[in-house]
Amino acid sequence: MVELGARRYRIWIGAGLLGQPQCWLDTIPGRHLLVISDENVAPLYAHKITTAFAGRKFSRLIIPSGETHKTLDSCSAIFDMLAEMGASRDACVVALGGGVIGDLAGFAAACWMRGIAFLQIPTTLLAMVDSSVGGKTGVNLVQGKNLVGAFHQPRAVVMDTDTLSTLPPRELSAGFAEVVKYGALGDEEFFAWLEANAPALRAREPATLAHAIATSCRHKAAIVARDETEQGERALLNFGHTFAHALETASGYGTLLHGEAVAIGMVLAARLSTQLGRAPIADAERLAAVLAHFGLPTAIPAGLDADALIALMQLDKKNLSGRLRLILWRGIGKAAIGPDVDAAAIRTILTGAV
Repeated sequence: MVELGARRYRIWIGAGLLGQPQCWLDTIPGRHLLVISDENVAPLYAHKITTAFAGRKFSRLIIPSGETHKTLDSCSAIFDMLAEMGASRDACVVALGGGVIGDLAGFAAACWMRGIAFLQIPTTLLAMVDSSVGGKTGVNLVQGKNLVGAFHQPRAVVMDTDTLSTLPPRELSAGFAEVVKYGALGDEEFFAWLEANAPALRAREPATLAHAIATSCRHKAAIVARDETEQGERALLNFGHTFAHALETASGYGTLLHGEAVAIGMVLAARLSTQLGRAPIADAERLAAVLAHFGLPTAIPAGLDADALIALMQLDKKNLSGRLRLILWRGIGKAAIGPDVDAAAIRTILTGAV
């Protein structure tokens, strides 16, 4: 449960939930429903949503898959569909897919008639443990990732863990970056559990995977409840993300998966913390090791320029008055905001990590 007063909402986690709409269907208001999915997910699961919505008036919009399509143009296509449906303020947008679909559908829902309901049905591990919870929505510009967006909470989040069985291994690994993040930023005991259970998690052992998802969601829900619009503590959830978003933009959207970029970004943030005298090097190496166990990269891809990455980092939403403001740490489980970080120190870390 995400506790936001009158806007509190439930997170459903379990196997077969798409086939059990009686659990969650009453969270969806209105007579107009628009299901948004992508060309990879829709053939696998859209029919289950169709069955769940039997008796209601709904439409579907399928967009191409991938980060390159999380754009204002795609958002405009959603608006066109809502207009064609005659969708009123009691309409609901249903996001069926990964983080791109959730961010895009949520942003469209936030904008249509100044805000209508939406339901998150994440089908990737990364979306389950990160983007589907907390109400951050948005689209990318060529200048940077998620520069246009809004805080808009869903009515509910439905996580059918059966959808992870069709997830490609690389996508599964990318999701584990965000799982590791929760241990790295605030829960050393969970971090140690992940180290011990990495083989079972990569093998998709159901009970182990469900525990990792539930623990991650509890951490995020608690932080969101205390700081919904990222005025303070919620910024800690961006551990590694300032580096990651720059890496994604510089390499071209889709070249690095978001989770892969976050893995590299967390290692960079940990090593920068060591260089600044804030954390032991052993913890940075322990972080890199567990990420590698999950099949994730920990070094910057060749061909990226440190100064170009710093220029992109200057656009990060956490910065204040033009000063670089990163999430660093004092070691595993002890993340902290690092205000006014010296660009020269960042350049040294970036140069050494390529």
